[in-house]
Amino acid sequence: MPIEITNVEKGVPIKSWTVGVPFEPEARQQLKNIASLPFVHKWVAAMPDVHLGKGATIGSVIPTSGAIIPAAVGVDIGCGMMAVKTDLQAIQLPDSLKELRSNIERAIPHGRKPGKRDPGSWQNLPDDIAGRWNSELADRFKLLCEKHPVLKNTNNAKHLGTLGTGNHFVEVCLDENDAVWIMLHSGSRGVGNRIGEHFIQLAKKEMERFFIQLPDRDLAYLAEGTDYFNDYVEAVGWAQDYARINRQSMMRRALDALAFTLNKPVIAEKEAVNCHHNYVQKEHHFGANVWLTRKGAVSAQEGQLGIIPGSMGARSFIVRGKGNEESFCSCSHGAGRVMSRTQAKKIVSLEEHAQATSHVECRKDAAVVDETPRAYKDIDAVMAAQSDLVEIVHTLRQVVCVKG
Repeated sequence: MPIEITNVEKGVPIKSWTVGVPFEPEARQQLKNIASLPFVHKWVAAMPDVHLGKGATIGSVIPTSGAIIPAAVGVDIGCGMMAVKTDLQAIQLPDSLKELRSNIERAIPHGRKPGKRDPGSWQNLPDDIAGRWNSELADRFKLLCEKHPVLKNTNNAKHLGTLGTGNHFVEVCLDENDAVWIMLHSGSRGVGNRIGEHFIQLAKKEMERFFIQLPDRDLAYLAEGTDYFNDYVEAVGWAQDYARINRQSMMRRALDALAFTLNKPVIAEKEAVNCHHNYVQKEHHFGANVWLTRKGAVSAQEGQLGIIPGSMGARSFIVRGKGNEESFCSCSHGAGRVMSRTQAKKIVSLEEHAQATSHVECRKDAAVVDETPRAYKDIDAVMAAQSDLVEIVHTLRQVVCVKG
């Protein structure tokens, strides 16, 4: 598909993979604000699911040299997807999937108060969660808290292995050959939010301290070589590890719930993908080592597998990257919203939502209307717009969806 190029006065260009999909003026302006920053490397890339975010546009890829913008990384640090293909076929699933959804909901704490939804005592961490926290995360987090005490009062350990709210979900899906997959979407939960907000505020104070004027205060940055920058890189790396482990922990429990429902073992080693889509890491692009922020974007290096989900009632895709350097080897992270949550709740009726998700065993109440399919862009148009970034390996359709 052709790339739309927008030249920015006193800034780098914007390259957009947005042919055939909505691209709101407010999001365009946010991208121009980012492109005007002096440390952006080469250009900013906009994915086909691009839409308005806080400070930085969701669905953008931002290469920077010598600085990182914490608000561009966002507060759901390491948010991403995981999917596994099981050894099951659709015919092996029960006719009614309600029990399976209930078992997944019991196995994975979700919602705003996940502890109340767990039949056991969530105050006492289950062995599998406690083991991973203590062996991989606890000591590093203690060191972070010594430098930044504000991070102490978070539910970090208790939130590990929990889903959260909003657009986070666990789904049972069928691929084009009726193989059964489990796919989930979540991130670093409350502790990632605290880390993100803390360093966003520190970056804003740095801008004030050095009298740096920005087109948007949320584009406040941390300069490489400073203590705050080094602390942020350490903290964001920890949160990204937390998010990855969080998804792995929930996946294990979802598979156990599936096996319990069917009263048979479930093998899930055929294919597995675990990818971030809100994160920053060091990468080499166009002759330079840069900090690459993917805010609502997935790494699509040549041959690399990724996940691009649709909405509750739409198809999702397992994809393989084509390594397109023009996009800094990236692709979209989903369909992208066309309605705010408030708009969706005002415009979309419960009847419409129920009809749009009639083929999925899921919640159909007013609390999830903001996640209804019409609140998102057409996933098929999004995929068509990035045909030069990824190839489709599997097409998944949901049969069960658990929302927080």
